[in-house]
Amino acid sequence: MATRKEDSIFLGTQRYAIVTGSNQGIGLEICRQLASKGVQVVLTARDKEKGKAAMKTLEGCSFFKHLVFHQLDVLDPSSISSLVDFVKSKYGKLDILVNNAGILGLSVDTNAIESYKNGEESGYIKWNEISTQPYNLAEQCIQTNYYGAKRMTEAFTPLLSLSDAPRIVNVSSSSGKLMFVINEWACNILNDAKTLSEERIDEILEVFLKDLKEDSLETKNWPLFLSAYALSKAAMNAYTRVFAKKHPDYIINSVCPGHVKTNLSLFTGPLNAEEGARSVVRLALLSSDHGQEHSGQFYFRDEVSSF
Repeated sequence: MATRKEDSIFLGTQRYAIVTGSNQGIGLEICRQLASKGVQVVLTARDKEKGKAAMKTLEGCSFFKHLVFHQLDVLDPSSISSLVDFVKSKYGKLDILVNNAGILGLSVDTNAIESYKNGEESGYIKWNEISTQPYNLAEQCIQTNYYGAKRMTEAFTPLLSLSDAPRIVNVSSSSGKLMFVINEWACNILNDAKTLSEERIDEILEVFLKDLKEDSLETKNWPLFLSAYALSKAAMNAYTRVFAKKHPDYIINSVCPGHVKTNLSLFTGPLNAEEGARSVVRLALLSSDHGQEHSGQFYFRDEVSSF
């Protein structure tokens, strides 16, 4: 059987991967697909029992020997450090980091969601009509989706640098595209590749949270629904570009896997977890033939898209 180009990095070498937030949904499916290709995968979850339960669902699979569970809370630096120590002592390096952990950061009317699921407009949820954006959930969303991914990337950069083909995939969303971040000041910063930096990204998120706390999202022209989620993903996409520029020997990309029916989407959407995970896994397995021009990109599923 011919070897696919994206699988070629596996010839003659063992690869090691971490998938954050992988006890369910797309994360669990990413683990399954990577392990089935012979990658040694660390499945992670904040809750140990949920992580162990996820492992049990894969117990009978032929690739189960390629899976191991480790507790991880991306909001807790000590939890991240514990995982770093585990990977360092057990494997000595890391080849693939998939930053998948994420939350919506909304308070949602679940009864209204059920109406959407059963209605004619199931693919077009009007989030502004069925959800609210409390400050505490918005802050947690940004801390989890953006700063959690950033902490993981920074913590594992030394181990990734020991790989001959380091890959980072940030699971993002099209809601983080700049066309939806309607604040002109924020858009201008995020759109300027020459001056974009981690400090400028931090500044945008600080101002956004300040305006949310002061109930001035509308007057300051921020998005009014999925606002924290959109900003967290826009920040992730921007950080992907900053990191790619700083580390030309890595291949790092952001990807929107599409509208997938998972817990995060409240089980709405036309795609199943297997379909959603494929685009993430494809980027995680990009061969060494793909150069720097394939890094720092935003993908919608398998196609490069604009930020």
